Amino acid sequence: MTHADWIDAHASGHLSVAGQSIPIVTANTVVVGTGAAGYCAADRLVMLGQRDVVMVTDKRRAGASRNAGSDKQTYYKLTLSGAEPDSVREMAETLFSGGSMDGDIALAEAAWSPRAFFHLVESGVPFPHNASGEYVGYKTDHDPRQRATSVGPYTSRTMVEKLEGRVRDGHRVEVLDLCRVVDLVVSDGAVVGLLCVRLDVGADHPSRFLLLRCTNLVYATGGPAGMYADSVYPNGQWGANGAALRAGVHGKNLTEWQFGLASVHPRWNVSGTYMQALPRFVSTDADGGDAREFLGEFLPDYGDQLTRIFLKGYQWPFDVRKAPEGSSLIDLLVYQETKLRGRRVWLDFRSNPARESFDASKLSAEAYAYLEATGVTELRDSTPIQRLQHMNRPAYEFYLQRNPGVDLETDMLEVAVCAQHNNGGLEVDQWWQSNLAGFFPVGEAAGAHGVYRPGGAALNSGQVGATRAASYIAQARRQDPVDEGTFAAAASPVAERAASLLKDASARAASGPDSTDELLTHVRRLMSDKAGVVRSRESVAEAREEITRLLGEYDATIAADPESRRSVSRLFLIRDILTSQYVYLNAMEHYVDSGGLSRGSVLYTDPEGTLPTVDAAVTAELPELFRLRLDGGKLDDVIQVTSWDGENAPEFSWRERRAVPEQTEAFENTWRTYRENKNIG
Repeated sequence: MTHADWIDAHASGHLSVAGQSIPIVTANTVVVGTGAAGYCAADRLVMLGQRDVVMVTDKRRAGASRNAGSDKQTYYKLTLSGAEPDSVREMAETLFSGGSMDGDIALAEAAWSPRAFFHLVESGVPFPHNASGEYVGYKTDHDPRQRATSVGPYTSRTMVEKLEGRVRDGHRVEVLDLCRVVDLVVSDGAVVGLLCVRLDVGADHPSRFLLLRCTNLVYATGGPAGMYADSVYPNGQWGANGAALRAGVHGKNLTEWQFGLASVHPRWNVSGTYMQALPRFVSTDADGGDAREFLGEFLPDYGDQLTRIFLKGYQWPFDVRKAPEGSSLIDLLVYQETKLRGRRVWLDFRSNPARESFDASKLSAEAYAYLEATGVTELRDSTPIQRLQHMNRPAYEFYLQRNPGVDLETDMLEVAVCAQHNNGGLEVDQWWQSNLAGFFPVGEAAGAHGVYRPGGAALNSGQVGATRAASYIAQARRQDPVDEGTFAAAASPVAERAASLLKDASARAASGPDSTDELLTHVRRLMSDKAGVVRSRESVAEAREEITRLLGEYDATIAADPESRRSVSRLFLIRDILTSQYVYLNAMEHYVDSGGLSRGSVLYTDPEGTLPTVDAAVTAELPELFRLRLDGGKLDDVIQVTSWDGENAPEFSWRERRAVPEQTEAFENTWRTYRENKNIG
């Protein structure tokens, strides 16, 4: 049965709007998104007895969970091996110490990390254990223990595939593909449904839209990846935060992004072994000519340069605290080549930095000890590709197997500093419910993290958040959706606006060119150039003014070909991206105006700051754009909250972050209340 047939067979009714007969599918819970968090939520709902679940997605095989990774993609959890002491409270404090993170969320992520982890194990994700059954770990960034684990470069993909098998093949939950989010349907402060544009039907179908009437909406749409052009998010991962923000869902820490070095074709994180193999950094002109090494301009000392490249491996995301004297200076030098000098940057694994023979003795003691333990120091006159293949041959084979493939033995790999993860997002409580009743953002859509987080914490957060949202729904929100009349009253104006946008954009395309591709390219490039890893009050204001204008005139100017499903999809996608950019840029302005300084993975240009330190012998000067003052944790105890009514300018406030709860109740008391309501509420 096709999705169209399923919708026709299961529609509980239709809403007639502007010549469209929109089918309505009704369920207690609709899960949006088919990544690791979305499938986990659906799986948990059925396991907990709530079988009235439908999933929708714009493209089932797209998304970051299924298509993103690194040389050894990390999953973060409580320590489950060895003699090293650990506790739920200690892990919560680690997460909480990242700054601007709510303590109740930190405690929940720590407490339920074993539950989430073992659910994945029992689902078939092959996390390694030793002969005694201990699930061994290793140390990741911002991690005082060895809580990290991995199944290789495709950890999150494996999670998706195993959970998908449980949901689709085991539970037989319907997954409606090719349905892009348009808008939430809201009534009296609660979500009551969702409007999607259907990409599985053409202009001759009775309706290009689908309405879902529900009590709960689990929003596993991923981060707002479409905002940036320079992005390591996989193609097809766009996000849908704009629809939630338009509906009045609060934003949290929207300014906090992670940026890091990534290859451009294909999009992939060049962390871990790619850096620890110590490749040569090469800059060329736009056509690939005029090749030259550029790190030596500011890092002339051979040992210092190699050590910083090595450290870039496990200090991978750009960390502004490591820009003045650490590995993140490399990110800034790459940024200077690409953004300020208009050149392209490549990793060359064929020859050593400075074209010198490899001399491991010049490395720092930390770097030397690591390479000695791997046997690299025994490789005489080795090249980066030999070291990479020795330490992690699958990392070499990954690029070889891409389409189009890149053979690192013969080809250079183009890289840039790219958007990688939004640590902020939509505000949630400890059960991952937003300020809008029944609306549960999970995964990267949720603003569950602080300014900093341990590597792999996002995968744990997505599983814990999905489990807690499902637990809350199964215990406290099992009621039927609102009645048909109430739903029609709330859905009609939402559907009318969408139908009008499609009709008017189609009419403009009939007399002129389709403008969706050009506009999408423009707004994403604007965001990367003005509000990326390096930004200033002035550059953010310039971007905000342009995005405000484009969003304000969007309905009256956009042209989309109704015969092209891609164009119709992008008609609503661009609107969502513009909405997100508008709110996020306003949040960035508010952050700076509140005295916010450089922190996390963002450098805010500050005329009163200092330039990163380089070798005293260097006569070249870094650009004034890199002048900064570190935040020093002064805003760690507060959280920026964003609210918007969809019409007027967004409003912002600072609130104290919630502390890590002190759980001191006697067992008998906890047991009694658990029997009453599972301690949910």
